Amino acid sequence: MKTTRIWLVLAAAGSLATMPVAHAEYPEKPLRLVVPFPPGGSTEPLARVLSQKLGEAFGHQLIVDNRPGAGSTIGAEIVARSPPDGYTLFLGSISNAISAALYPKLNFDIVRDFAPITLLATTPGVLVVHPALPVKTVKELLALAKAKPEQLAYSSAGNGTPPHLSAELLSSMTGIKLIHVPYKGGGPSIIALLSGEAQLSIASLPSAIGHMRSGKLRALGVTTPQRTPSVPDLPTISEAGVPGYAAETWLGLAVAARTPKEIVTKLHAATVRAMTLPEVKERLDTLGYIVRIGSPEEYSNFVQNEVDKWRRVVKAANVRVD
Repeated sequence: MKTTRIWLVLAAAGSLATMPVAHAEYPEKPLRLVVPFPPGGSTEPLARVLSQKLGEAFGHQLIVDNRPGAGSTIGAEIVARSPPDGYTLFLGSISNAISAALYPKLNFDIVRDFAPITLLATTPGVLVVHPALPVKTVKELLALAKAKPEQLAYSSAGNGTPPHLSAELLSSMTGIKLIHVPYKGGGPSIIALLSGEAQLSIASLPSAIGHMRSGKLRALGVTTPQRTPSVPDLPTISEAGVPGYAAETWLGLAVAARTPKEIVTKLHAATVRAMTLPEVKERLDTLGYIVRIGSPEEYSNFVQNEVDKWRRVVKAANVRVD
C-alpha cells in the first residue's frame, strides 16, 4: 500500500510537470513607442500624452523612442521586424502611406506587416510665413510669389513628406513657383522658418501653433476643408483664395503583424480610454489635434485607402526622393 501511494505521488508530480505554464498577464515589463520622426515635430505632443496615459494604465513605463529618417520608413521597419508580442508599438502617420508610393523597394509592407490598433487623430496643416515677409493673407502671398518666381523658399520635413506635397499641391493649383528646402523632420523645418532660412511653410498645426500665438510666425490659413476649432478665426486656404484646396495629416497606432488578438484588444481598449479622457482631449484640442478613434478594422481599411490615394498623387506630381 505504501508503495502504491508513492507511485501515485510521483505520477501526479509528473503530470504537473507536463502541464503548460500559464503566461504572465500582459504587459509584465516596460513598452516602447517607436516614433519615426525627430523630437520637436508635430507627433511629439501626442506621443508624450499617449505614452504617459498608457504607462499609467498598464503600470509599466512606455518609453518614446524617436527613430527618424527615410520618410518614416526606418522607424516603421524596426516595428515590422520586432517580435509580435505587443511590447513595441508604432506611431504611424500619413508619411507611411506616402512612403509606400515613394519607395518601391521597402523591406516591409505598411498594411501587411502591421496589426492595426486604432486611428488616433488628424492634424490640420497651416500655411505660415516668417513675420518679415510683407504678406498677411493668402492672396497677398500668392501675388508676391507670382511677382518673384523662384525667389521665395519654403521649408518642409523632407522630400515626399506631407508638408512637401501640400506645398506642391498649392503651387500646382495657383501657378506659383517656389524653392523647396527639405529638412530632416518637422522640428528642423520649423526652426529653419523661425531663423529666416525659409520664408514660408505648410506645417502641421501642432508644431506651429505655439509660434503662431507668440507672434514668431504669421498664419495665413489652414489646409482642412473646414476651419479648425483650435484656431476658429483662421480661414481655410480654400476660402482665403484657393478654392478646392484641402490636405490634412493623421496619426495612428499599430504593432507588428501576428501579435496575439487578445493583446491587440487590450491595447485598443486602453488607447480608447486614454484618448477619450477629458483632460487628454482638451489638451490635444488646444494643440490643434482632432481626436478620431475607431476599431482596428476601420484603421486597417483607412490605411489601405490612404496608400492608394497618395500613390495616385505621387504619380501625378512625379515626386521623387533622393
